[in-house]
Amino acid sequence: MRNAAALTVLCALAACAPRPADPRGVDHDEVLLQVVATGRTDTRPDQARFTVGVQSIAPTSGAASTQNNQGMNRVTAALERLGVKADDIQTRQITLQRIEYGKQKGQFQASNMVEVRVRDLGMASQAIGVATEAGGNVLSGPDMTIADPEAANRSAYAAAYKSARQRAETYAEAADLKISRVLAIRDASAGYSPPPYYARDAVMEQAAAVNAAPPVRPGMTTSEVSVRVDFALKPD
Repeated sequence: MRNAAALTVLCALAACAPRPADPRGVDHDEVLLQVVATGRTDTRPDQARFTVGVQSIAPTSGAASTQNNQGMNRVTAALERLGVKADDIQTRQITLQRIEYGKQKGQFQASNMVEVRVRDLGMASQAIGVATEAGGNVLSGPDMTIADPEAANRSAYAAAYKSARQRAETYAEAADLKISRVLAIRDASAGYSPPPYYARDAVMEQAAAVNAAPPVRPGMTTSEVSVRVDFALKPD
């Protein structure tokens, strides 16, 4: 009888003991709902990047290098006169090789490519024209970009959260529940950054292919982000 009484007391104490906290953050009368939603926004690009270079062919490696250096200096000087800052012109590739095939076999080909960033998008067309007129005979781009992508994404994040909230409300209503709390908001896009790319459909082998500044249309850039929101639902 004494053991039975002790067991009764222990059971009563166990019933009165608080339940362990749910590691997910919900209370015992709540249901966890995790929603992932996407938001998009369209932003007009405000800068452009393109690559331009000079390819030179000569009987000797020294002559090819000299011609190439002179040609590349003319291109960069023309861009700087236009207003492109030296910090916005970055060397991307320099090559020198012997030609082993075709009519120019035995000669040497030198190449120098730079990436140009034009911070005033309205000047992008003129910059491309100036570079090719100065002797640039290899061109790639332009790639339209946004100088401050985080600012451009703000409205996309707001749209993503709004979408998550609306979806959660739909689930709650269907289950005769209501949203009691927001437990967590996480950036589901974290860790991903679209790599820069350079369109190859604008490559030209000779500067004569461009006699004037080509038309450059900025269009709109679509930013897409995702968020994951944890909601706590409870009976309505």
